[in-house]
Amino acid sequence: MPHTIVIFGASGDLTARKLVPALYELHRKRRLPEKTRIVGFSRTRWTHEAWRDELAASTQRHLAGAFDRSVWDEFAGSLFYHPGDVGRGDDFPALMNVLDALEGPPGATRVYYLATAPPFYEPAVKNLGLAGLAREGELPRRIVVEKPFGSDLATARRLNAALHEVFLERQIYRIDHYLGKETVQNVLVFRFANTIFEPIWNRNYVGHVEITAAEAGSVGHRGAYYDSAGVLRDMFQNHLLQLLSLSAMEAPARFEADAVRDEKVKVLRALRPMRPEDVARDTLRAQYAGYREAPGVDPTSSTDTFAAVKLQVDNWRWQGVPFFLRSGKAMSCTTTQIIIQFRQPPLMLFDAGPRSAHEANRLVIQIQPAEGIQIHFQSKVPDAGMQLRLVDLNFRFQGKSSTAMPDAYQRLLLDVLQGDASLFARSDEVELAWGIIDPITSAWSQTGQPPLLSYVPGNWGPLESLSWIADHGHAWFDACPVLQ
Repeated sequence: MPHTIVIFGASGDLTARKLVPALYELHRKRRLPEKTRIVGFSRTRWTHEAWRDELAASTQRHLAGAFDRSVWDEFAGSLFYHPGDVGRGDDFPALMNVLDALEGPPGATRVYYLATAPPFYEPAVKNLGLAGLAREGELPRRIVVEKPFGSDLATARRLNAALHEVFLERQIYRIDHYLGKETVQNVLVFRFANTIFEPIWNRNYVGHVEITAAEAGSVGHRGAYYDSAGVLRDMFQNHLLQLLSLSAMEAPARFEADAVRDEKVKVLRALRPMRPEDVARDTLRAQYAGYREAPGVDPTSSTDTFAAVKLQVDNWRWQGVPFFLRSGKAMSCTTTQIIIQFRQPPLMLFDAGPRSAHEANRLVIQIQPAEGIQIHFQSKVPDAGMQLRLVDLNFRFQGKSSTAMPDAYQRLLLDVLQGDASLFARSDEVELAWGIIDPITSAWSQTGQPPLLSYVPGNWGPLESLSWIADHGHAWFDACPVLQ
């Protein structure tokens, strides 16, 4: 079946850095459907050849040793360009004529990819509808929307309404690259393809769950955007709540899009709503020293660059088990981890001295930088009586396979072409996630509680975060990547 991918924002960074390199790799691996065409659309007045030359240089730069010029020359024949403005409705009938001419009868499945800035999403969708480009006959029409999906619940609803005026929900693919990572997908396999974990994956054996997304880098050149967003909008609403729902969801009846997403939505619905007094007690926010001097940042900014949030999932499996979510800029290292901290044994048979929560069994699912899983358990120290020590078992994706770890966009783009929406957010999922985050940001702005703390770059956030989680009866697992 022929496919056409139309990239709006074809001259932008996302196209050059992620989309085209991923499509090139899929072509190199012979995974792109036959007769796949990629059509760029943006205001830059390029010809087909000029766009191909630009992308050859940027793809070679981003893939380095994985770039093969002969393969590129073969792939480049599927690249086409048409100049136009997503905000001008008059430019879309001409685009339709170009697509019809390229595809010929009987046509092709079309994927429209919004790689533009978010303010252009709604005009692009409206103009696609007015030009009849979203209309489905025998061949599918799909649209891919990059995050952020709004900046709060109201704007998310408005964006969803604009999308639903033109496209059916089954045609819409809201992409979060985190869900394309091998380890994130492996959370489902780890839980639901292994019988040894399911009996202990509940409140009877799990003491708490931590989800940490730490970044060593500062806001850098993203200061203007970041100052209007903050860490909750940038990381929690999408990435961290996605990881929480995958960690806490029940097994779907089948591994198909609606069944998987139904179970994720059930988790979000079960999250206990936060009142202002809950926000003051169960959240913590901070800003790293020097943030206000970053380019594009307001010198008096009160934007949070670090946050920690305690959430409760009110269902039978997780009742009473706190989920601690944490993310920040300018941290001690870059790592994303899901920590399943198990409870202590009900009776300690061995006189091993005082014991802390950190000495209980622990499962570390590391999303980045090295993708893999580590299990911590107690073992006897040789020739030392019954002295115990915590040891670990490691599994790394890299090294267990002869193929390199693929970029997340490869998997997600292939899923769009195949019509599999399992790893994409649904409208109700997006709105529920904003419904969790909005009460926190509202309380922070209206009550000023908890106060905005400060921390020194290179630490695990503010020192107060240690006492904050201790007050909740737990301790952070502060470890830079456990797998290198």
